[in-house]
Amino acid sequence: MNEVPLGFLELRGVTKQFGEFTALDDVNLSISEGEFFTLVGPSGSGKTTLIRILVGMDSPTSGDIALRGDVINDVPANRRPTCMVFQNLALFPHKTVGQNVEFAMKIAGVAASTRRERALELLELLRLPADFYSKRINQCSGGERQRIALARALAFDPEILFFDEPLSALDFRLRKTLEKELKDIHRETGKTFVYITHSLEEAMVMSDRIGILNHGKLIQIGSPDDIYNRPLNKFVAQFMGEVNTLAVDKAGTGKVKDSTTGSMYEITESGQEFESGFMIIRPEVMKIGNAADALPNRIQGVLFNDYALGSRIQYQVRSADGENHWLVERLQDDPFSGNAGEPVTIGWRAEDSILVPS
Repeated sequence: MNEVPLGFLELRGVTKQFGEFTALDDVNLSISEGEFFTLVGPSGSGKTTLIRILVGMDSPTSGDIALRGDVINDVPANRRPTCMVFQNLALFPHKTVGQNVEFAMKIAGVAASTRRERALELLELLRLPADFYSKRINQCSGGERQRIALARALAFDPEILFFDEPLSALDFRLRKTLEKELKDIHRETGKTFVYITHSLEEAMVMSDRIGILNHGKLIQIGSPDDIYNRPLNKFVAQFMGEVNTLAVDKAGTGKVKDSTTGSMYEITESGQEFESGFMIIRPEVMKIGNAADALPNRIQGVLFNDYALGSRIQYQVRSADGENHWLVERLQDDPFSGNAGEPVTIGWRAEDSILVPS
């Protein structure tokens, strides 16, 4: 996404306390108009609390929320130009699809003919046939209900759409389809989407930028590529997927030393200050067998197991000293020929080492 001026939706030092418990701790965030921004974090990190504050269902203990520069802390949810797609969708089961989509327009006093025309436009946008207009909600599948909930939210014509883990209850195949459709709809409508999820994969597929929350603090904000390849700390690196992690100390120019075994590894100098912390190596950058022989960083180990992951194969290798278990991933059409229990060499390039502080 091209850089655009920030300041459309801002959180300025937002803190939320429930008694002595701090759910959000001095959160500062600026979301651009038209952006697809995703908040990711483990359970209890503060995601739902933050989105409830943004949508107007709760108020911060301190700090401000501003929309186009105007503080909206005290503006109730029904007076904000926003709409929420809930995890449970909150559709009316006794109403038709058309009645659900038109609900906000009916409350606003829009004429019936205009409501119907707009509802049919939205069904088409959400790839639902026109005859769904008269269908009952309880006759619709889970994926169809997701689309109907989004159509209802868009019918309100909000400036910002908030999503509270709307795909979490769906099966894998349908979830992958809807991830792509949500990204397409975001592009087609130009609306600002603010999405919360615990799923790394959802965030990586759909988002312009990602914010990582942990214990109420916003740890890192960046593009999917930034978050994945340049994590700020061990938590972010591990949260963004399976990684190989070693505690290391700086050992001169272009080298680090394993804090446990004393083994030396080559790194690429990044210019950042680093004395001790962790070296992160993602499984997909590692080589195994003959492909590792010419690399500067090599480890001797024993092949413990392999796992089929669709288009990839993941190998688990136990280092010869028994101190570490390593993960190596290769594409299915580029397999390594080896058997469990056999000795094997694994390795990686200096530039594939990611250093993060303790």
